[in-house]
Amino acid sequence: MPPPLDPHDLYAADRPGMLSRTVKDYPSRVYVPNTLSDTVSVIDPKKFKVIRTIQVGHQPQHVVPSWDLKTLWVNNDLGNSLTPINPANGRVGRPVAVHDPYNLYFTPDGKYAVVMASKDRELVFRDAHSMKVVKSVPTNCYGVNHTDFSPDGRYFIVSCEFSGELLKVDTARKKVVAKQRLPIAGAMPQDVKISPNGKTWYIADMVANGLWVLNGDTFGKPRLLPTGKGTHGLYVSRDSRSMYVSNRGEGTISVLSFKTGKVTRKWRLPGGGSPDMGGVSDDGKVLWLSGRYNAEVYAIDTHSGRLRARIPVGGGPHGLAVYPQPGRYSLGHTGIFR
Repeated sequence: MPPPLDPHDLYAADRPGMLSRTVKDYPSRVYVPNTLSDTVSVIDPKKFKVIRTIQVGHQPQHVVPSWDLKTLWVNNDLGNSLTPINPANGRVGRPVAVHDPYNLYFTPDGKYAVVMASKDRELVFRDAHSMKVVKSVPTNCYGVNHTDFSPDGRYFIVSCEFSGELLKVDTARKKVVAKQRLPIAGAMPQDVKISPNGKTWYIADMVANGLWVLNGDTFGKPRLLPTGKGTHGLYVSRDSRSMYVSNRGEGTISVLSFKTGKVTRKWRLPGGGSPDMGGVSDDGKVLWLSGRYNAEVYAIDTHSGRLRARIPVGGGPHGLAVYPQPGRYSLGHTGIFR
């Protein structure tokens, strides 16, 4: 695994302008998977409009940058396939057969893809390039969903959306080593993100309406930090000082200070909306989020919280990817870069 640029900041490689040589000439685009339309809408972020629509497999959930940054994988969950897109020229490749790819991550050493097979209740380790199965790991929980990796890459923590549980997985052994149920009835954990200093983990929960905060090393009992109704997606600012938290159930975005551990601001989408998954622009000035139940995408100014654009897309937009972004390699999802 490439060591962190700064041992005190896991996101030190994600500063504005720090595009790797691999992606520096890629056109800037926002790729939006529309789960109900079986398409990907491609947005020109400068013009704030859709410039292309790509037909993909059934129920695309997320668009995921590969570890080596050279491919965008569209997760066609019910289509049981991954559609590759070349971000350099927009060419769409032949789909690769992968069963139940609800979400997709990559181990920090770049060797394996980890498929979040939600309905199969498995974590499936595959070769990061060929996507051939290396090992399938039963989870014994429902709805494996999102994850993030420890600073040294030795373990990762996984949310189980439909059984309200968290898993701790040993990366090298490819084995679930710990499990806990969240302390609230009906908990629905979603996105997972580690703090810049690598000491604190945050797990969004749509039912608890906030973030579960815990120590990943000890994997002890978490505490709840309220943020808003339907807490869903988590995105770190380009200066590593804040985290943007989408509250899908109330159409707001909370801004969390990593220094104080408290919510400092809350931005409300004018006219409402359903902010879901997304990412931050390469310069850090715009937060892009899908509007899951409104067939639209939001472009939000990260300084003021002002809604800069509301862009119509296909039905059920979900895990959109802003690309390219700064960083040396991708850990997956809609873009976790280190």
